[in-house]
Amino acid sequence: MERNKETLISEPVGAAHRRGPFRAGDRVQLTDEKRRINTITLTENGQFESHKGVLKHDLLIGAPEGSIVENSMGVRYQALRPLAKDFVLSMPRGATVVYPKDAGQIVTMGDIYPGARVVEAGVGSGALSISLLRAVGDQGYLHSYERREEFADIARGNVETIFGGPHPAWQISIGDFQDRVVELEEPGSIDRVVLDMLAPWECVDAVATVLAPGGVWVNYVATVTQLSRTVEAIRQDGRFTQPESWESMVRGWHVEGLAVRPDHRMVAHTGFLMTTRRLADGMSGIPGQKRVKNTEFSAEDLASWTAGHDPEAWNAEGLGERNVSDRKLRRAAKDAASTTQRGALRHLEEPQDD
Repeated sequence: MERNKETLISEPVGAAHRRGPFRAGDRVQLTDEKRRINTITLTENGQFESHKGVLKHDLLIGAPEGSIVENSMGVRYQALRPLAKDFVLSMPRGATVVYPKDAGQIVTMGDIYPGARVVEAGVGSGALSISLLRAVGDQGYLHSYERREEFADIARGNVETIFGGPHPAWQISIGDFQDRVVELEEPGSIDRVVLDMLAPWECVDAVATVLAPGGVWVNYVATVTQLSRTVEAIRQDGRFTQPESWESMVRGWHVEGLAVRPDHRMVAHTGFLMTTRRLADGMSGIPGQKRVKNTEFSAEDLASWTAGHDPEAWNAEGLGERNVSDRKLRRAAKDAASTTQRGALRHLEEPQDD
């Protein structure tokens, strides 16, 4: 079978940005002999300073990835480009990021495939958007919905930094997901929906409208109460399969000779994941084998969970997330944009193949 020549010539957006020798504008992860890590952005005639000496950026520019260099006091560093997981945990942020362990499960358990049409809500700092864009590829479609312009600016800067510029499959719209998605997407046109938001149970009808039969809906929520209300709302709606819910915990291991043991620290609970699938129009879900005695939320339940279900109380801070000041958001957006610009300038200065 003859392969398309155009396919062989073109390469995915961001691929060249992640390979080859180090260049000005690249982000580089420096690890010293005590495994302490610093992430820098290379600049011509720049330098990385610490209390243990100075490392000139010119030692790295033009060197292959994986080089070992010494600073002015003989301290040795290994230099590598940050992996996606490293970038996500160190990038400018305004909101709490979706951890790599959860993003990986969302992509896999949500069956996010190349060319898929995906919508997401709750962009935050763009961590999950990066994973989704890698999964759908240049020929896919990711439409992200975010309520706050400041978060959208931060996410845009981070995404363009890691891909070396705008991604052809991505766009962001500002506004409430349940209102905007039905305005901008055709009914039944979306393959996957991924929500990271406070009240996903308010979006059941919107998701059912835009999601194609067989499509997957993935929810990421922080608390038990959010998980319970979302699952029961989906069951009550009847247009979806029985939801599946879980959480994941990751524990590293210390391995040195015969001293092999679990690490003392681990990435434990970060959030709950839940998936369900859209049934064909006119079909109703098959109930579970176990009969649930009570699926209604009493006024007392809601009062104990949400302070009387006051809309002002049901917010990120009320669920334990730290409030982020407008000043910090502006600074994070500026940092994300400046990193993107340095990478873009480096890309423009590179010789282009004819």
